[in-house]
Amino acid sequence: MNRSPTSPHAWAGDDVLRVAGVLGGILGLGFGIPGIVAIAHFARTGEVWTFMGYPTYGGGPFESHGLKTSVPLLAAFVAVCAAETVDGVLLWRRSRGGVIGSIILVPFELFFWWGFALPFGPLLGIPRTVLAIVGWRASIRASRTRA
Repeated sequence: MNRSPTSPHAWAGDDVLRVAGVLGGILGLGFGIPGIVAIAHFARTGEVWTFMGYPTYGGGPFESHGLKTSVPLLAAFVAVCAAETVDGVLLWRRSRGGVIGSIILVPFELFFWWGFALPFGPLLGIPRTVLAIVGWRASIRASRTRA
C-alpha cells in the first residue's frame, strides 16, 4: 500500500493492521505450539497434558458437555491455530484476506476457547478482529482521500 505523507489515515490504518497481525501471531503460535505438544502427549499417554499444574486442553466445558479430549479434537484446534498464524501474517502485510480471515475465524476460535476454557483467547482474538476491521477501513478512507 502506498503511504502518502499527507494522509495520516494511511499510516494509522497500516499500523492498526500490523497490531492486529501481531495479536493474530501471538494467538496462533501461543496456543498452537502447546497444542502440538498436547497432541503428542495425548497420543502417547491418553491423558491431557498438564503445564505448570493446569490441564492445557481438557477439563473445560467440552468435557462437562460430553465431548472428551481426543487427538482429532486437538488437531482441529491446532488447525485453527495454524489458520490464525497465517491470518496474522496476512494482517501484518496489510492484506484484505487477513481482515476477512479474522472475521471468518472468530466463531471457530470462540468454540475452542470456550470448550477448552481458554480465557486469553477472547481477550486477544476479539480485539484482533476489531483492529483488523478498523485498520482496513482507515486504509480504505486514506486511499479514497489520495484518489
